Amino acid sequence: MLNILVTGATGNVGKEVVRLLTDQNCQIYAAVRNPEQAKKILGDSSKISYVEFDFTNPNTFINAFRQTNKLFLVRPPALANIREIAPALEAAKQAGIEQIVFLSIVGADRNRIVPHSKIERYINQLEIGATFLRAGFFMQNLNTVHLEDIKTRGELFIPAGNGKTSFIDIRDIAAVAIRTLLENEHINKVYTLTGSEALTYYQVADIFTEVLNKPIKYTNPSLITFIFTMRSKGLPINFVLIMAVIYTTTRLGLASQITPETEQLLNRPPLTMRQYIQDYQQYWLNS
Repeated sequence: MLNILVTGATGNVGKEVVRLLTDQNCQIYAAVRNPEQAKKILGDSSKISYVEFDFTNPNTFINAFRQTNKLFLVRPPALANIREIAPALEAAKQAGIEQIVFLSIVGADRNRIVPHSKIERYINQLEIGATFLRAGFFMQNLNTVHLEDIKTRGELFIPAGNGKTSFIDIRDIAAVAIRTLLENEHINKVYTLTGSEALTYYQVADIFTEVLNKPIKYTNPSLITFIFTMRSKGLPINFVLIMAVIYTTTRLGLASQITPETEQLLNRPPLTMRQYIQDYQQYWLNS
């Protein structure tokens, strides 16, 4: 039986990966900072074992890796320096992890500044079997990072200009991750995962308006205004700067690539923006 360690298990994608893995013939190890808190979020399934894990605490590595042979790796948003993540990757190598499925981002091969690019290169240097899932912009960022802007102010406060984005639903990313973890033929492969449509944020705002039946406007702030506003909300500077880089990429027209790989791996079309907003509408409508 496969023993799969899932980092970021209580996050957007990790939570969905754990949920889907519970239907598979494997044992799930949820790598979390606080096992008791995580259990409240993910449930008390016999298929989920909770292990304390912290990228910044090497004392948690041995116990987390000794029972597992595959790793679903999500970069913690607060950690941007490869030196903060490298010790955990080295521990995974020493423990004999057979495959790392790493949630990367579109363009990590071209944009060497982003942390995901450095992590990919480091994994390759360690010569661990790996699958890189280079995902487009998560639709679910709109019901997490940008939730309050949309819900309370009726605005998409995003500095992306007129650039188009090939959004992807995290439910599709998680479904691809499951397949790549369970099937060995995906080792040493790279998949660029996008939705089937590229949209401007003006178009996204229009879909929000139609589905929610309330006006949502794309305000298109300047990059400086965006950075200062996000910092004033208490978001970590590293997280804000990475967002700024991603939105600059969009503004420059570099986030509109559509690939067939999501559909090929799932044997169905990717979920659309309209479907996502319909499914998640309670986030923006509940008072």
